[in-house]
Amino acid sequence: MKKIKISVAALLIAGTSMVFTSCIGSFGLTNKLMSWNRHIGPKFANELVFIAFWILPVYEVTALADLLVINSIEFWSGSNPMTASVKAVDTDHGRYLIACDGKGYTITHQATGEEVRLDFDMPSQTWSVETPEGEKMPFMTFVDDTHVKLPALDGGMTEVELSEHGVMAYEASAGIAPMAQR
Repeated sequence: MKKIKISVAALLIAGTSMVFTSCIGSFGLTNKLMSWNRHIGPKFANELVFIAFWILPVYEVTALADLLVINSIEFWSGSNPMTASVKAVDTDHGRYLIACDGKGYTITHQATGEEVRLDFDMPSQTWSVETPEGEKMPFMTFVDDTHVKLPALDGGMTEVELSEHGVMAYEASAGIAPMAQR
């Protein structure tokens, strides 16, 4: 009898936590697992792993973890802990650490500690860079599938076609050397 009361109490707590957060969430853990599953190998191997993960309750467990814990953290903190990651990129100018927090990227030069913050605003479809003063300066806005708006020399924004011709025209208007010459 005591086990039943504890089980009922746990279910009630889990149920009310979902009601009070009113958050659907992004289901980051489940989506990462599914993304990994899609890239295992040939489509038949992917399908076999997918079926196996449903028979063994792998997807059910990740969905439950997302539902009860991770999505609640995402709702209350504003960021999904499953989207956070750091990658190292080696270049001719040194090593850069790129941290993703689900809202944007922080790029840090490992040797100097200099940081650049890039953020994406979903409603306006705009990428911006944070200035040293903490202001956000937009540098690219998606117009549609084939056009973006980029900074112009006059301080405004100019629409650029996402094609080789469009990029070359933008480079010429902005006084930037073509990519092939850099």
